[in-house]
Amino acid sequence: MYAVIKTGGKQYSVKVGDTVFVEKLAAEPDTEVTFAEVLAVGEEGKLKVGTPLVKGATVTGKVVKNGKGKKLNILTYRAKKGSMVRKGHRQPYTKVEITAIDPKAAKA
Repeated sequence: MYAVIKTGGKQYSVKVGDTVFVEKLAAEPDTEVTFAEVLAVGEEGKLKVGTPLVKGATVTGKVVKNGKGKKLNILTYRAKKGSMVRKGHRQPYTKVEITAIDPKAAKA
């Protein structure tokens, strides 16, 4: 079984056991996170696509760690002005291991 989830303004295709790097979540390592924004759920030969979300479907994962990505160097150069600005950026992320996909979770 696989699912397409939306988190941090991006979409991820996940299966049970997958490890994904998502935009930083407010969760500590070794805690459970639930993704309620499920766009599609599929099995062999079957695909359920939401309009825009699949009602009642959830994806559960375990936070492995929080960290920062590789450093990006940004260089702004102004021609004929003798001016140059160098900046760096490290995007924070959360590493999540997918533990369960529930196509029809109990409605609360």
